[in-house]
Amino acid sequence: MEALNVDTERLQAYRTAIKHLLTDYAAYTPSYGDIEIQTLFDGEHDHYQVLAIGWHNKQRIYGCSIHLDLKQGKVWIQANNTELDIAQALVEQGIPKDDIVIGFQPPYLRRFSGYAIS
Repeated sequence: MEALNVDTERLQAYRTAIKHLLTDYAAYTPSYGDIEIQTLFDGEHDHYQVLAIGWHNKQRIYGCSIHLDLKQGKVWIQANNTELDIAQALVEQGIPKDDIVIGFQPPYLRRFSGYAIS
């Protein structure tokens, strides 16, 4: 039972770190257009995203800037459409490199990343 508590505490710490990181990122306002930055936190399924929604001139803006998932005890970076080094930011939040998967990289390249393969 103690191992379950440690794992539950670790996952909760990961959730907290992810939410903190994405909330901080979402606080930045775009320098152009009428664009709202939203965070989506699905704690039940462990999906976490930052979205940009709005208009710039006559162009519709809608897109996912960052998408993170918790899968099998690891943080999966599913998308990073920012200049931020998300993996390094997660490490700085206390998440070990071997618990971070660069999910948008092909599996055969992940072994060169310095992070988890899966």
